[in-house]
Amino acid sequence: MTGGRGDPGLLDRMVRGSLGWLDEARGFFRLPPNVTTDADPNLTLKPLGELAELTQLIGVLHPRDEIRQSARGLFAFAWNETRDGELFAELIRGEPFATYPVELYATFAQAGLRHADADELVATTTRLRGWRVAREDHTRTLNVLNAERRLGLRQHADFAAVLALTGLGRLPEPWTLDRKAVYGLTHDVFHLTDWGRNRQRLSPEATGYLRLWLPSWLDTWLEEETWDLAGELLAVTATLPDAPYDAEAWQRLAAVQAADGSVPEIGAAPTSGDPAETFLACYHSTLVTAFAATLARIACDEAEAGPATGDPALVGGRTPCESESAP
Repeated sequence: MTGGRGDPGLLDRMVRGSLGWLDEARGFFRLPPNVTTDADPNLTLKPLGELAELTQLIGVLHPRDEIRQSARGLFAFAWNETRDGELFAELIRGEPFATYPVELYATFAQAGLRHADADELVATTTRLRGWRVAREDHTRTLNVLNAERRLGLRQHADFAAVLALTGLGRLPEPWTLDRKAVYGLTHDVFHLTDWGRNRQRLSPEATGYLRLWLPSWLDTWLEEETWDLAGELLAVTATLPDAPYDAEAWQRLAAVQAADGSVPEIGAAPTSGDPAETFLACYHSTLVTAFAATLARIACDEAEAGPATGDPALVGGRTPCESESAP
């Protein structure tokens, strides 16, 4: 991995551009009237939940105030779409064993946004025997456990025991990982570190494994033009202590970002002119770009401040950054 100097100006432009496009795309994040009945949650609730998760983090942690304000506006929009949390009460009543309403609600609860009926229902359903069954997707279970923690509930399983069953816990031979497995590994890191907020939770063994193999994975998925996964790998890189800034990788991702701020998930952006198709092809990778660039930008400031003066939950030595560019 290249050990160049960081470029806060580039990172800030990428976050601004991403948030600008997401703001223009608000209409596609809006929930349809049938969201609690027969609408596809992967096309409705999932995009809104991802918007909330990542804009909440950016709105709190990004060093620049105007970027934080933009992210907070999008987060407030997402909460408004849930009808101030009433949506979660309806979803839980309809599917008491489903985890996704609890996972989504926990994102807002972490920011202090609560709904009394949803809280009461969550406290009840998460104590049911059906909730405590073992789940095959251990990475997803980490997210459920994080949701319980965010909501102040007793976790239904031991986090460390579940982590040991994931890709990050097993540290598999790196050449055996396909795209799905690498995606899983990035999310193991995100759930363990609470999306980069608590980076010290990475063990020395996991840190060493990731430092050694992230450069190869990043090169592979950049070459494959899988920009979404490349962005997630850059976000993981930014969670590591003493992680170098990969100037070439950031330049390649920046070159893919369109003038309107969008980043395609794979290859080139759709050319059909259909706004809905463009949204589905770009929204997640654009969010990931804003998220990864925010974590990398935080690392730049930490490098200049030094580990002794940084937030202990966000400290990690970094390669020195260049002076911040004007907005």
